[in-house]
This record gives sequence, C-alpha cells and structure tokens, in this order.
Amino acid sequence: MSADKLVVRPFEPRDVDAVWRLMRELAVFEGYLDAFLVTPADLLTHGFGPTPAFGVFVAVKEHTIAGIAVHYRIPWTFDLRPVLVLKELFVAEAFRGQRLGRMLFARLQAHATEIGASALRWTVLPDNEPAKRFYAGQGAARDAAWEHWTLPITRRI
Repeated sequence: MSADKLVVRPFEPRDVDAVWRLMRELAVFEGYLDAFLVTPADLLTHGFGPTPAFGVFVAVKEHTIAGIAVHYRIPWTFDLRPVLVLKELFVAEAFRGQRLGRMLFARLQAHATEIGASALRWTVLPDNEPAKRFYAGQGAARDAAWEHWTLPITRRI
C-alpha cells in the first residue's frame, strides 16, 4: 500500500532499531517504560527465522519508519481458525494525522484475511479515548462478552 510516498510493509532486519525506538516511545506513552525490557537483539531473535513469534508492519514515509503494527497469531481456537492479535499500534507524534494508523490497520486486516483468521483482537487503555474513536471509526466495537484479566507471574532467579 502506498500513498504520498508512504509504504506499509512487513518489517525487515534493517528496521529493527527504528521499530524498537517506536516500541519504546509507546512504553513511555502508556506508562510502562520501567517494565520495558525488549532490546533490538530480542526483535531480531524472535521476529525473524522459520517460526517468528510475532510480526510487525511498518509505515515508511520518505525513508522514515513512522509507525508500527506489532501482531501475533493464536493458531486456532474453537473454530479451528487463527485469531490475529494486535499487540501494539503506534505512530510517531510527528506523523500523526496523516492516515498512517489507518493504513497500518488496513494492512493488518488484510493480513488477517490472508491467514484465514476468524477475528482481529486487541486491548485499549481505558482512558485512551482517541484510540477508541480510531478503532470505532474502522468498524470495530468493544467486546462486551469478555473482560480482560491478568495474573502477573513473578520471575524466579
């Protein structure tokens, strides 16, 4: 996909540092920088190879990686079809308002269709009203049937 010198494509090893910086910016924005442990080496190790643990679509505008859509797949559930999970959608502040988020989300939807997914799922911070409006504008709705729960697992060293 491209428009006005914008390309949305899967990330490549040469993109790792830029993707990591945007992931870190998101950690700052969402308030979990102290817990952010991902390194560029982790992205290389787990994002490439014969069975990558996750994928990233990057929005490249004029040779700059301006946005990311980090995703992973749940192989199948009750209907024997995969579910695509959007882990992080983030556009650098300087590039907001230029439809990059929409293009990343559209590429993610196309990927979900390509893999035969039954759904695309994600979470949104309760107070992130701009994100909620964005997703609603893409045709999504809050999942009223399920609540998001978490059980922290402590690390043993």
